[in-house]
Amino acid sequence: MSVAASIEVKGWCPGALRPMPSGDGLIVRLRPFCGAFSLAQARGLADLARRLGNGHIDLTRRANLQLRGLLDEHMPELQAELGELSLIDLDAETEATRNLMVAPLAGLDPSEKLDVRPIARVIAEGLAADRRLRGLPAKFGLLIDGGGTASIAAERADIALLAVDAGIALGLDTPAGTHWLGATSPDAAATAALAAARAFLEAAGPATRLRMRSLSAGDVAHVRSALTPMLQPCQVALPTIGRRLGAFGGAVGMAAPFGRLEAEQLHGLAALAEEAGSAELRLSPWRMVYFGARNDAAARRAIDVARCIGLIVDPGDPLLKIEACPGAPDCKSSSVDARGDARRLAALAAAQGHGGSIHVSGCAKGCARSAPSELVLVGEAGRYRLMRNATTRGAVERIIGTDEFPALFEGSRDG
Repeated sequence: MSVAASIEVKGWCPGALRPMPSGDGLIVRLRPFCGAFSLAQARGLADLARRLGNGHIDLTRRANLQLRGLLDEHMPELQAELGELSLIDLDAETEATRNLMVAPLAGLDPSEKLDVRPIARVIAEGLAADRRLRGLPAKFGLLIDGGGTASIAAERADIALLAVDAGIALGLDTPAGTHWLGATSPDAAATAALAAARAFLEAAGPATRLRMRSLSAGDVAHVRSALTPMLQPCQVALPTIGRRLGAFGGAVGMAAPFGRLEAEQLHGLAALAEEAGSAELRLSPWRMVYFGARNDAAARRAIDVARCIGLIVDPGDPLLKIEACPGAPDCKSSSVDARGDARRLAALAAAQGHGGSIHVSGCAKGCARSAPSELVLVGEAGRYRLMRNATTRGAVERIIGTDEFPALFEGSRDG
């Protein structure tokens, strides 16, 4: 499919072979293979963002990376250079299907039950090799977690794998969260995950837009029956530690404000990782980047430098309490500067002792966050619809302007 033809349709997940238009040009999403970019790949992406895009790089909630501000005439050059970096798939359908999140500390974490990267590689290869799986919905995703620190097991995915004492537990997404069906051996885990994806397609149909959690009870029963012979009963206790920041256990974690990196910051991250003794950058669903460190001193130095280049390393930073999409002018759907206004809200909330979650969205799509937040602001004609304890589609309390932001947190310290 040509790039020119692909940009006539909106609403898909943008890839390197099927970019999507936005207010600041084309968006290209890069899915790291098994959750990591080598340092050479990271530097190459930073160079491409600066040379062919507008220098803005977004970290996504599905542990991917997006280049922004690209032009249609630059796409052939971009795709050729991504090929040189081994960051492009054979076709757009394969690219869209390879939607797999891996725990960011896999293979680095001494507390994990198993290094799940070999299983992830087999799953990624299976997704690319089986043409039947190209019928999966664009947002259909899998995750695999080793059961250690910085666990992603509590994140939503249509099919989830988690290392437990009994082997690898397999779970399916439901409206109430992940339902764990049972466990299999590490050697059989990839086969079971791919079988779950095929069973989903058999139940939902090859052209479906449904997700696992949207299936009828009968269709869910079909998927479960296909998996039952592969699984044994098991107990699943989710790891208690999710996202982490700073230096810990031979690793380093840092966040980009609102998930936005600039090209020079990505170059800086690659340099920090190399100096710390790491060979790659690990992405996470929290818009945080991780890498290993040879010792505690190297980890602490990386954190000190990361703070100087504008990255978040303090778990108490008020910006971590707030989610915001790019907003205007980057996004055509927005009439508000969502991230600029979010920075002001974060400062006001911190000053008034408000510790709840905040979501600022340029429009009702809510791209930055799908879960409810304590305070939600949705852009509309230059102002905001105000909601509380809701998603962007919740009941509107009133319409406000930016001049009313301070009043939102009055009494927070007392309440």
